[in-house]
Amino acid sequence: MGGPEGTRGAPGEAPALRAENLVKRFGTKRKPGTLALSGVTLEVPKSGITALAGPDGAGKTTFLRLAAGLLGPTSGTLEVLGIDESRDPQSIQDRISYMPQKFGLYEDLSVYENLELYSDLHGVPRAEREKRYPRLLRMAGLSEFTSRPAGKLSGGMKQKLGVICTLVRTPGLLLLDEPSVGVDPLSRRDLWEIVRGIADTEGVPVLWATSYLDEAARADRCFVLHGGRVLAGGVPSGFPKKVKGETLYAEPLPGEPARLLQARFYDHPELVVDAVPEGGRVRVIARAGADPGALRAIAPGRKFTARDPDFEDAFMQLVTGDRPVPAREAAAAPEALGEKADEGAEPVIRVRNLVRRFGTFTAVANTSFDVSRGEIFGLLGPNGAGKTTTFRMLCGLLPPTSGDLSVAGKDLRVSGPDARARIGYVAQKFSLYRDLTARENLEFFGGAYGLLPDEREARIEAALRDFGLDPDAVSGSMPEGFRKKLAIAAALLHRPAILFLDEPTSGLDPAERRGFWRRVTGFAADGVTVIVTTHFMEEAEYCDRIAIQASGRFLALGTPDEVRREAGGARDMNDAFIRIVERSREERK
Repeated sequence: MGGPEGTRGAPGEAPALRAENLVKRFGTKRKPGTLALSGVTLEVPKSGITALAGPDGAGKTTFLRLAAGLLGPTSGTLEVLGIDESRDPQSIQDRISYMPQKFGLYEDLSVYENLELYSDLHGVPRAEREKRYPRLLRMAGLSEFTSRPAGKLSGGMKQKLGVICTLVRTPGLLLLDEPSVGVDPLSRRDLWEIVRGIADTEGVPVLWATSYLDEAARADRCFVLHGGRVLAGGVPSGFPKKVKGETLYAEPLPGEPARLLQARFYDHPELVVDAVPEGGRVRVIARAGADPGALRAIAPGRKFTARDPDFEDAFMQLVTGDRPVPAREAAAAPEALGEKADEGAEPVIRVRNLVRRFGTFTAVANTSFDVSRGEIFGLLGPNGAGKTTTFRMLCGLLPPTSGDLSVAGKDLRVSGPDARARIGYVAQKFSLYRDLTARENLEFFGGAYGLLPDEREARIEAALRDFGLDPDAVSGSMPEGFRKKLAIAAALLHRPAILFLDEPTSGLDPAERRGFWRRVTGFAADGVTVIVTTHFMEEAEYCDRIAIQASGRFLALGTPDEVRREAGGARDMNDAFIRIVERSREERK
């Protein structure tokens, strides 16, 4: 399965796309830059959905831009629909449809006007438009929103509009560059069903780049791309064979959070490839040949059961298991961050009857909850649910319309600056200065937080060491994982009592997400309160409690186990989320 094996299509079948030893290097002959693709060989069949799975920085976007005729290869060959990309890229562009990560919707135009614009660009006849639009709008759930400006749609609805705009004609090949990044599980499911419907009914071949492993597992064919190289290719159901006999579940002790048991395994990379909470247990991939006794000694007294491997197990084995044992930070967190939680202590966040209206629109409706010191609290919900509005009010960035809100013992209505001084905030989008080095960014934020020079310098040195950051690296050129680390390091310089994380792992590969959460587990153990939003439902398993929000209201609030039970015994948090949100929508109807 590794290397070139499994990268070619069925014998005798002309593929929709064929790459041979494809290399793409950015830079010049005198000053070679980044090697984005290195000897990529693969074929995309003329039917079905082919997934290109890999983390941020794997080379997925570069490959799709080459396939779309927007870039030329450094060496190697690439044929799309039988056309040599290096000789006639315009002919390729005339026959394919391509949805980049930042798709060019016109936000001041309505849904219908966006469809019309893309039909005009592609010369779609009026008769074909009238036949095609109703089906596309129905598939995207946008039939009732044709007159709404695109800028007024939720994130998930915008992505669905982007997909159907690429389908105003029937393309010879559909290229999708991570269309579901940043959208909730329901919108991701809807996007998949739209594309699957087009692939099956119209015979359109699809190349879908994704960092979501469940999407890759549902494809007809998959290639794993990592570091610009194809590690494996073939039918997704065949991937798990590589890790057969190496996967198991570990049961926490009564009352033990699954994330603490996960941390035990994560801190032993010589024995464990991967460990992640799931359904109240911890799913573990042991290294090939690992001593079972040594594995059990990591967590004595816990129950171990074998489990069947899946695509995610195989992916983790491919990208980490066959390489040298990685260095992992066993230290729980940087020194002396928060205060330890005390029994019976006052909540660090108290919310009562919180309401936020924008004109006649109610974004958050009558919300009440508490968060304790040292707790990890997850705020989940579909796009447009009111999560961001709630988050911004908790951070003191947006005043509530009514209700009471105290953070770190301070009423945000009258003591906002005092409360914000005890808050660390990591925005979803990288919010540091891209032209500054890691050290310069930390120096700036240390000064902004009012740290005295000696104290500031000591904390900067500790942050650089604890997060493994190169002080001279320019932040804008850092890999995504290191940019996230730098953003968190900056947010922690003033030793906040509360850390707000808005979609902190978006764009990170699964291994980086595990490391990120290992560090967050350490923060909570040191008494830091963590409030997090995420669209990766499996990450809710790291939280002590979660709230699922939709249409500005809490639909569920409790521990992950309580929420799964409330969803009728859902098998995992993704299933629980979909059940609870769909049930709410049915009740509202």
